[in-house]
Parts: sequence; C-alpha cells; structure tokens
Amino acid sequence: MTTIKINNKIIGFGHPAYIIAEIGCNFDGSLDRAKMLAKLAKESGADALKIQNFLASKLVSQKGFEGVKLAHQQKWKKSTTEVYKEAEFPREWLQELSDYCKSINIDFFSSPYDIDAVDELEKIGVPAYKIGSGEIDNLEFLRYVAEKQKPIIIACGASSIEEIRQALSVVRETGNQQVVLLQCTTNYPSMLADSNLNAMVSLKKEFGIEVGLSDHTVGKEGGGDDPFNGITAPMTMVALGGVVIEKHFTDDNKRKGNDHPFAMNADDFKVMVDSMRAVEKALGGGQKRVLDSEKETAIIQRRGIYAKEDIEAGEEITHDKIEFLRPALFMRPPQVKNILGKKTKYKINKGDPIKPDVV
Repeated sequence: MTTIKINNKIIGFGHPAYIIAEIGCNFDGSLDRAKMLAKLAKESGADALKIQNFLASKLVSQKGFEGVKLAHQQKWKKSTTEVYKEAEFPREWLQELSDYCKSINIDFFSSPYDIDAVDELEKIGVPAYKIGSGEIDNLEFLRYVAEKQKPIIIACGASSIEEIRQALSVVRETGNQQVVLLQCTTNYPSMLADSNLNAMVSLKKEFGIEVGLSDHTVGKEGGGDDPFNGITAPMTMVALGGVVIEKHFTDDNKRKGNDHPFAMNADDFKVMVDSMRAVEKALGGGQKRVLDSEKETAIIQRRGIYAKEDIEAGEEITHDKIEFLRPALFMRPPQVKNILGKKTKYKINKGDPIKPDVV
C-alpha cells in the first residue's frame, strides 16, 4: 500500500496512527477559542486540528429544509439554515489560525464544502483535505479537490460500496493516489454497536488503500453507549489496522452548542491517545521472533538434556541414560539426535547437564 505524508508525518502501516481533533462549531464564534482548542488538542496528543469550511447559503436550501427535521437535527430549536449560519467559520480567520497551529507544531486543515473554500485553503497552503461523508457523490467537487494533488481523507458514512468506488474513480482519474478512506457512522452521537469496524477492514481489502475511522461514539453522558467514553472504537481501529482517527473535540461537554455534547473532551481525548499508542506498542511489528525480554525466560522454561545416571568416559549414550529437564542450559531435546548412540569423551555425573562437546 502507498504511504501518505501530511507535513512531516507518514501515514500508513507500521507508523503511528494519525489523530485528528475536529472542532466543528465548538469554537463558538471565537477565533481565540479556536486557538485555545488547537493548543488543548496539541497537549492532548492530536496530530492535527481540523475545522469545517462552509457557507450556509452554499450548503443548505432554506426551502428544502422547511418542515424537515430528521435524525440529530430533530433536537435543534432553530432552523437548519440558522444553525449552519451560526456555525460558519469566518474565512478571514483561516490564515491566522493556520499560522497559530504552525507555531505550536500541530497540523491544520479543513473539510471544505464549496469551491471557494478550497481556493481559500489553497492560499494558506493546507497540507491535506478532509471530505465529509455527505460529499461522497458530489463528484465535480471531489474532482476539484483531488486536482490539488494533496492527500485526501474521505469519510464514507451512509455510503454504499459502489458510491465509494465511484468517488475513488473520480479522484484517481486526476492522478491523485493519496487517499485514506474512513469508516464512519453518520449519527451524532453514534452507537458503539453501529461502528461496524469490520467494514473498515473490508474497504482496505476491496480498494487496496489505507483506512481509518471518523468516530462519533461517546459515553452515556453524551447520549452514547460506550462504557469507556468513546475510546473503545479508536482502540479497536488500531488493532484492526486503521491508520487515521478523527474525533470531535471540545474543552467542555456542558457548553451550549450542537457539537459539544457528543464531542470528546480534552481529558478523555488524552486517555484515547495514550490507549491507542499502548495498542500500537502491543501490536509490534508482526514478525514472530524471540524477544530480548524472553531470552532468559526461555532458558528457565525450556528443557535441557541431563544425565539420568553416571555415564562413564567412552560409554555409549542411550535413551535410558538421559532425561529432559528444566532449565535448558546447553542442549535442548531436538539436539538429542546428535548424541544418541555415540560414546562420551569424558565422564558425566548423574544430574549434570549434557554439553555438545561430550561426543
């Protein structure tokens, strides 16, 4: 598989999972809060801070949403257009937030939702793009982003395998091979039982590219069902070979706003990162071998060849004169063929371990 590089971080098998903190609308209309969340995400172990770039007028139809409130939007007290309008990230703030992220050494990029947003992000030199699940069949837009020849992380929530195949085909037609697919369940929050992480494995096999997870699972306080507060799915992702994780991020789940309740707070995010890194250590490199930490244990747990009775010099070694006992000091059971039927060069006392130079 082709590894992908975002700034100085390599994404792919054998490398640490790339961890994205998505702040959504949790900046609450404040550039200072966005910076604060970037710093907090960095301190919590995130590799990247991600925002969303949309304009309500270019994203949602006011008439289309009249009388229509489904899924998580049923909880919204304001109209869909008003909610998206309030969540817009001002594009005049992009450069300053990008510069700040560079100053604290955390990657910064975005999910754009219109052509102008892509153009603005190109001006500030983002190193990658994230495509939200809702854009999976917005093919002209996908092509425009792919033509920038930068890594593209595509979320696959509520998508069929054929829709994903179609999206990949459009991206690859531009010559851009830098793609990661994210398994995603598009509910906010989503239930742990709906994570379907084996689908991530299937995507990797089907398309031969790296995969990861855009995860919205949380604990009971956030309306989810994960007994470990949104950490179970990310840890499992790593164990199954995923290389990118995206989680919504906040400093306080009790703040007012649509994203805060199901986002992961900084304390849980840090635990998630530490847990994922622990899983990576536990997985190892995949080659079965005797570890340095096992070498002494192998001696005391394996059996060696010992004299069951006194064996005189020049006497033939037979099965009834030896036994296999711990520890394995010199010769091990498979080497018995090297000494059976042969005469000893020197006397071996009962209970002594037998050495290779005995014959």
